[in-house]
Amino acid sequence: MKNRMKLCALVMLMLPALAQAQQQFTTPEQAATSFANAVINQDKTALTEVLGDNWQQYLPDDKADPEAVARFIRDWKVSHNIEEKGDTAHLNVGQENWQLPIPMVKTQAGWHFDMQRAADEILTRTIGLNELSAIQAIHAFVAAQQDYYQLAKQYAQKFVSSEGKKDGLYWPVSPGEAPSPLGPGFSPVQPGMGYHGYHFRILTAQGAEAPGGEKNYIADGKMADGYALIAWPVEYGQTGIATFMVNNQGIVYQKDLGEQTAEKVPEIKQFNPDKSWQEEQQ
Repeated sequence: MKNRMKLCALVMLMLPALAQAQQQFTTPEQAATSFANAVINQDKTALTEVLGDNWQQYLPDDKADPEAVARFIRDWKVSHNIEEKGDTAHLNVGQENWQLPIPMVKTQAGWHFDMQRAADEILTRTIGLNELSAIQAIHAFVAAQQDYYQLAKQYAQKFVSSEGKKDGLYWPVSPGEAPSPLGPGFSPVQPGMGYHGYHFRILTAQGAEAPGGEKNYIADGKMADGYALIAWPVEYGQTGIATFMVNNQGIVYQKDLGEQTAEKVPEIKQFNPDKSWQEEQQ
């Protein structure tokens, strides 16, 4: 997807035990200031009063990111303004004018943050961030394969090396040793967890639609004639939408495989970007 939105996570604080009514404000500026003060002061009660008792249903399940909280506080202090259109307003902060994904809406009772309307925007930003991270990881894989080739005169057929060997892109090192070409993130400790919402699999052949035509990258047990990678969302529509492919030329292709992504990806055995695949434009 050409336009990918950056997501800056905000503080996740535990809800107080007792439910309370969501606060209404005379102006969106007052609502924004109350929200910022609650974040700055880490005031659990005030945060729940501003966002409402059900706000945690709509925010991502990730744990609080202290750095993200610090960035929001810093940006708020640099500058903040309200973008108002009719009965809806948004808070923008910092030099980059980053927009909080939680809209403020006006009713007869006043202005308040609408967490339900924020749900789609939060999901969109989460997917966008995951897809951007997946693309960055793909480029890291390409660079790692090039480094590995310089060491082994072949490309790696797996991400993590066998114990005591260097037959994959990652292997543990002792202090003072040069790092392996790639970190261990592509193969998470917990099966199914993925990396930034994506799974990754190395492809060892390419199809007729690939530059150079159909061929197997492996000969005599060595993968020296190229390499490829496919990346797909852990949960379609929740952690990502696009499926990505790349080969040793470093051009990333994308395609929306739809709701059946998890069933379709295992059938993809070759790097074969036909006309249904689009070249990724960053």
